[in-house]
Amino acid sequence: MRLEFEYGHGTMQAELPDSTDIFIPGETVKDPAYIPEDKLKEAYLESLANPIGMPRLSELAHKGTTVTIIVPDRVKGGEQPTSHRKLSIAYILEELYGAGVEKKDILFIISNGLHPRSTEADAKALFGQKLYDEFWHTGQIISHDSEDQEHMVDLGVTDRGDPVYMNKFVYDSDLPILIGHVQGNPYGGYSGGYKHSATGITNWKSIASHHVPSVMHRKDFTPVNGGSLMRHKFDEISMHMEKKMGHPFFCCDAVLDTNSRQIAIFSGYAKEMMPLSWKVADKRTYVHWAEKKYDVLVFGMPQKFHYGDGMGTNPIMMMQALSAQVLRFKRVMSENCVILCSSLCNGFFHDERWPYLREMYELFQHDYMNTLPDMNRYGEYFATNKEYIRKYRFTNAFHPFHGFSMISCGHIAEMNTSAIYIVGAQEPGYARGMGLKTRATFEEALEDAKKKFVGQEPNILALPMTFKKASVHLCMKNPEEDCMDAYGHCHPCMG
Repeated sequence: MRLEFEYGHGTMQAELPDSTDIFIPGETVKDPAYIPEDKLKEAYLESLANPIGMPRLSELAHKGTTVTIIVPDRVKGGEQPTSHRKLSIAYILEELYGAGVEKKDILFIISNGLHPRSTEADAKALFGQKLYDEFWHTGQIISHDSEDQEHMVDLGVTDRGDPVYMNKFVYDSDLPILIGHVQGNPYGGYSGGYKHSATGITNWKSIASHHVPSVMHRKDFTPVNGGSLMRHKFDEISMHMEKKMGHPFFCCDAVLDTNSRQIAIFSGYAKEMMPLSWKVADKRTYVHWAEKKYDVLVFGMPQKFHYGDGMGTNPIMMMQALSAQVLRFKRVMSENCVILCSSLCNGFFHDERWPYLREMYELFQHDYMNTLPDMNRYGEYFATNKEYIRKYRFTNAFHPFHGFSMISCGHIAEMNTSAIYIVGAQEPGYARGMGLKTRATFEEALEDAKKKFVGQEPNILALPMTFKKASVHLCMKNPEEDCMDAYGHCHPCMG
């Protein structure tokens, strides 16, 4: 069979055996039904009128109440007119105004964490023209700045000893509202809920308590699940924020489908709401489909996806993307699984976006750096580099510590595969510098893998559109054949 896989700004063709299985999110197995557009208003009003585990907004707010509405950046969630961000904000504002809250007392914060601080164009895309016009020009839409020491507050440590720093605008407000997406995430199962606050409105020191090898290379982290140490740390950090604020976040989360349409809306206290939202999201995200384990995974990497232009060509970001797929597909991978992935791999680092990654890549080639975790000892050195921090604050670059969360994830692919082939690399030395094999075509890569790793009749899984559509966490058709369930429990026979 002939298939097309993402490659740069286009695609690359692969001729694969007819026995190859194909999985495309939202198509091979249909998503649960989404809420029709004409029913969305009713669903939002119903959710906001009946929040889980806490009073509704009209009981929490009154004239004089200061409100911060914390909104995720552009990495996920959709930007269509009926996106969760746009609609939830509209209905939340209606209720706040009805309770007497004044417009001047509302502040929107884009919770980019260590991601690039949002531009004016980002704000327009996230909020839509109407909200943008209403709040941007009065300075009421801002982007979290984790290095603005005047507007960060040190809240001490959790019971586990993890440092907690928090956006001071949120900390000082009377009513902090988190808008979240319950969408499959390789880091701890789902976005939204307490993950949102634990990563989006804090700083690198707090994030360094969980986005590091000592947490991400544990057996409980792979495959992706909601019971890992990382997930527990998200909860502990966010609940510590709530304890220090003296009140909980009010959350409004939407379970989203492949096209970022709302399947269900949940509002209220994250601790009680998250388990309920996850049960609904599990039906879309943990897809029990595979009837066999696969020896070869085949997919392609565009130049531009989740984290921005250059993610599919920058060698360190490529490693994170490869590992994210391992986290999602580990349950259906054989012990000797091989990955074949097309990538331009042309040396485009996008230095403006990731000003420190070229230096990190060069460092990895020297000084006894045998595996990516060997780099971790440089985390604080990069994270405190004044010029890289200035670029994060003022030129819409990623924070330098973000690179260390990427390499912590990036090593997971090596931990869980026999080999990874990058197909079609224009500057193959960059891929080889990350320990990857290189071949000109999918066919050549598959022949080499057959000879060395998987035998002449491997089970092959093709994954077109894997970076273009919101991914799932693929599971065995028989849940008892999964090495781990969605909540971190290992099957007795799997150890």
